[in-house]
Parts: sequence; C-alpha cells; structure tokens
Amino acid sequence: MDWKDALASLSGLPEGAADTPTDDNTMLRTASSATASQKSPLHVLIEKKGRGGKTATIIEGFEISDEEIDEIAQKLKKKLGTGGSSRGGEILIQGDRKADVIRLLKEMGFKVKG
Repeated sequence: MDWKDALASLSGLPEGAADTPTDDNTMLRTASSATASQKSPLHVLIEKKGRGGKTATIIEGFEISDEEIDEIAQKLKKKLGTGGSSRGGEILIQGDRKADVIRLLKEMGFKVKG
C-alpha cells in the first residue's frame, strides 16, 4: 500500500482514486450551467492603475450568481497557475493573461469581448 492508497482510505475514496487524474472536460461540464444563464458577452481588460504598478487581468460583465463566479475564478486560477480573486461580480487574475483568459472562457462556452 503506497501513500496514495493510504490517503484514499482515510478520505473515503475508492482505492486508486487518489492518483486518478482529473480530466480537463470537467471544467467544461461544470461551467455549462453558468453559460446557460449568461446572455451578454464578458469583457476582458488589462488594468495597472491602483495596483502598485502590477498588471491585472479583469473579467467583468457576469450575469450569474457570485457562487458561480467564484467557481469559474477557481478554475481559471488553477488552469493558469496564477493568483487572483472574485468579488463584486468580476474576476481578477494576476498578471497580463488576457489571451489565455479569453481562450479558456471560450472553451468554457462564454461569449467574450477583448
């Protein structure tokens, strides 16, 4: 029994589930409910002001609940390997990641304007 199986037994997961990779399509499936209620396109912009000279990518124009926005933000941050936050109906991603964010949002099924 390796450490992954021991961890799985403690967490209640089936044996071998700890090393099962998550597939990228889970992000697409869970975002489908959010895209169904999102009618207008999202706006992705780059902002530097008020951030100590650091660049941030802002996604605004959501018409969905804050919980769904938080879920999308977590997925984007994980896929991009960067920090960020979501509050006030918008998502902030650290750094100039506009092209990557637009690509990922389109893969999730959102309409995006750059």
